[in-house]
Amino acid sequence: MIKTLPLIATLGVLAAFPAAAQEVAAPLEAAPAAEAVSADVAYIFDTLLFLIGGILVFWMAAGFAMLEAGLVRSKNVATQLTKNIALFSIAGLMYWIVGYNLMYPGDWTIAGWIGELFSMASLDPVAGADLEGGFSIGSDFFFQLMFCATTASIVSGTLAERVKLWPFLIFTVVLTGLIYPIEASWQWGEGWLYEMGFSDFAGSTLVHAAGGFAALAGAIVLGARHGKYRADGRMQPMPGSNLALATLGTFILWMGWFGFNGASQLAMGTIDDVADVSRIFVNTNMAAAAGAVTAMILMQVMYGKVDLTMVLNGALAGLVSITAEPLTPSIPAAVLIGAVGGVIVVFAVPMLDRMKIDDVVGAIPVHLVAGIWGTLVVPVTNADASFVTQFVGVVAIGAFVFLASLAVWLILKATMGIRASEEAQISGLDISEMGMEAYPDFVQAK
Repeated sequence: MIKTLPLIATLGVLAAFPAAAQEVAAPLEAAPAAEAVSADVAYIFDTLLFLIGGILVFWMAAGFAMLEAGLVRSKNVATQLTKNIALFSIAGLMYWIVGYNLMYPGDWTIAGWIGELFSMASLDPVAGADLEGGFSIGSDFFFQLMFCATTASIVSGTLAERVKLWPFLIFTVVLTGLIYPIEASWQWGEGWLYEMGFSDFAGSTLVHAAGGFAALAGAIVLGARHGKYRADGRMQPMPGSNLALATLGTFILWMGWFGFNGASQLAMGTIDDVADVSRIFVNTNMAAAAGAVTAMILMQVMYGKVDLTMVLNGALAGLVSITAEPLTPSIPAAVLIGAVGGVIVVFAVPMLDRMKIDDVVGAIPVHLVAGIWGTLVVPVTNADASFVTQFVGVVAIGAFVFLASLAVWLILKATMGIRASEEAQISGLDISEMGMEAYPDFVQAK
């Protein structure tokens, strides 16, 4: 009898299920179509999206710091961490003083910009609430600032272990206050690239490739680290100090990218907008996963062993690749786009070494090359974009950022010097630049 009770109970549930299902289905079928929310509610949700997305992108600053701290040698870690917190702080000030007003007119003129610069309204971008704009000015300023700071973070990793602290920070002032806002205004300020139909959803080129071009210019002018390339042309490996930190940094960046791409939807006041944000999250994650797995498989096939740093950069390259258009691709397309990013890293890193361009963390392959790939492939999934316009945008932004950065680096080199001495590089920049060490109890290998 006892053994039959579960069977009787199960039969009773099955018998009751059709009626219960009908009761549940009835109100669902009769549910009215969703109505649009009020302007006030849309304003709140859109502003909240900017603020939450901005916080996530801010967290990427910690990701860059940990990634770079893990990939440089222990004798340079304190300097690298100092550069990361300093560049973020400089970006905050410069984007407020100059960058924000320079970026958003789009059709700016020198006279108009100077007038805006000295107006109290321009110096207080968080004042007031404009329902017509759809979100608070303060939330927009906060969100866009994080993209500006990210551009400078890309340069930091490439030039690690041999660039002097203060010349780098002076370059950061120019990059975040002038170079980045000008080129970003061409698209996000509704400037000439926007009018042409250029498409870069969250900044594969406007942010990542731009940072990569600035880093490339600096690497060329600065030269390689002491001992990186031998007299016979062979490359001397210089392993990072802490791969656990580098891995943590990559996961932090991966997490922050959901805000980077997701909040670039710029709206969360409708059901369609929220659905689009969720789709962006999924595509962003799938591209990163594909980039990591592809890099891992390629390393095993080509070299017989998996290199963790390549896997980390493969994930980041997948993220950069999908950033230009994370909404329109299907999941398989997002996987393919991210996978190509992983391929780019595996082949571009040794290519740079053959060219004797020293990129400590692999930022040029990840952000520059993968950023260009992601931007050029946009028309495959977005019918509103064209290959010609995408190519024009990449070339224009690349040429401007590279040449402007090259000029600044050359001026800094000629006036105050940008390269640490051979002795300073041997002893470590922590001692020569800061007089302190990140790991004072460790015996450091020279």
